[in-house]
Amino acid sequence: MKVILKSDVKKVGKKGEIVEVADGYARNFLIARGLAVASTEKSLEILAEEKEIEKEEDAKHKAEAEALAKQLETKIFDFHVNSGAEGRVFGSVSTKQIVEALAKEGIKVDKRKILDTAPIVSLGVTKVRVELYKGVIGTIQCRVLGSE
Repeated sequence: MKVILKSDVKKVGKKGEIVEVADGYARNFLIARGLAVASTEKSLEILAEEKEIEKEEDAKHKAEAEALAKQLETKIFDFHVNSGAEGRVFGSVSTKQIVEALAKEGIKVDKRKILDTAPIVSLGVTKVRVELYKGVIGTIQCRVLGSE
C-alpha cells in the first residue's frame, strides 16, 4: 500500500515522502497513529500544494537572510577585553559574546551557526562568518579593544 508520511518515521521515510509499505502496517500502525495518510488523488494534490507553500516560504526566508547579510557587512561590533603591554590579551571573545552582541541589535542567531568557532584572542578587527540560513553566510566585523 502506498502512503504519504505526515511525519518522519524511522526506517520508513521522512515527512512528505510517498512510500510503499505492507497493508497491515499502513492501516494498523501508520494511519491509526496519524503518521501517514493513504496515497489517493486528493492527498497527492494536497501534498503538492503543501510543497509549493513550503518552497515559497523557503524563498522568502532566504531573501530575508540575504538582506540581513548585507546589513551586517556594514556594522562593527565592539568587544572590550583586558590587555597588557605590547597588546597581549588576557581573555578572549567567545561565540556566546558575539551572539549576545547580535541580540542587542535585534538579530537572533544560534551560537552553533557561527562558523568561525575559535575564540578571538587578538586585538583589532576580526571578520567572523555566520550562517544566517541554508546557504546564506553573512560576515560580521568584531573589533576587540584592550584596556590596561
